[in-house]
Amino acid sequence: MSAQYRPALRTARRRRLVAAAAALPILFGALAACGYGSDDKKSDSDDASTAPAAASGAKKLSADEVRIGYFPNLTHATALVGLKEGFFQKELGATKIKQATFNAGPAEIEALNAGSIDIGWIGPSPSINGYTKSNGSSLRIISGSASGGVKLVVNPKKIKTLDDVKGKKIATPQLGNTQDVALLAWIKSKGWKVDAQSGKGDVSVIRTDNKITPDAYKAGSIDGAWVPEPTASKLVSEGAKVLLDESTLWPDQKFVITNVIVSQKFLSAHPDVVEAVLRGSVKTNAWINANSDQAKADANDQLKALTQKALPADVLDPAWKSIQVLDDPLAKSAQEEADHAVSAGLLKAPKLDGIYDLTLLNKVLKEQGRPTVDAAGLGKQ
Repeated sequence: MSAQYRPALRTARRRRLVAAAAALPILFGALAACGYGSDDKKSDSDDASTAPAAASGAKKLSADEVRIGYFPNLTHATALVGLKEGFFQKELGATKIKQATFNAGPAEIEALNAGSIDIGWIGPSPSINGYTKSNGSSLRIISGSASGGVKLVVNPKKIKTLDDVKGKKIATPQLGNTQDVALLAWIKSKGWKVDAQSGKGDVSVIRTDNKITPDAYKAGSIDGAWVPEPTASKLVSEGAKVLLDESTLWPDQKFVITNVIVSQKFLSAHPDVVEAVLRGSVKTNAWINANSDQAKADANDQLKALTQKALPADVLDPAWKSIQVLDDPLAKSAQEEADHAVSAGLLKAPKLDGIYDLTLLNKVLKEQGRPTVDAAGLGKQ
């Protein structure tokens, strides 16, 4: 191939990739595949260059680059905002950041296992899956990132109280995913019965991809949905009402929705790089909490850059308000979520000992005069 044609071919290829990414319903399907036992195909966009470049002349750490994965979703606000504002790059110095975005938890785990990414923002379910399927050899959870952002929203004409949910059709993103497990646990707490696999019983649990849930609601195919943001707020914009915020079911109204994970191989080889990323994460979370409006705008700008579509204010504002960024991985809630899946018959009792390694996170928190966090007995010994 003649060298003079290569730049044009590369440009055309990039344009085709961007066009393909724009056609994907990334945002509203983002959490649909974060499930126990999910087998969804991956859909990712590599090298999402939306962050400042490494500073020339800056100190380089032990790795030339660090490959970071995340979802273009508000529950991954730490990654979205930290990359845009440059918090991660500042801590990494001359070590370059390579980004990859995903809309499926299993795809991100596959990328981590294959060495395509080193560190990732991801939900608790695929983290647990990845750890248990590798017999504890693939990853560690090294930090929390977000809590909340999950709601039961319903058609107010058909459902006015929690007891009215009985006999109705309620959507979840996917069989066995985090929200599906939460709904099944809540149904069980009400004394109602549902077959977890078929979804049939006192409540009809309809597994529906988040990207089509709003259309299913408008068509009357479902009476409500137990879904993450921003799908919940999208349904509200279509006339649904919030009947229950899942955070009210948890102690202190906190439960993990997003963790930070790292390849054990990368953690062992480059602890200085991992520490720098965690320092950037902690500083990002503090900045988000102190500058909520600007952080919200940053996150939406990133979503637009990654998906070619920003969220409208009537979806963005309530969705952002219901998500809390934090450093604590809320390890106890992750264990309870796994227990719920076991109780529903969707997961064999997982051995989670050692899934957390909070050593570097607690080092960073101590340096900044912040309280350290706990692994709920599931930390690396």
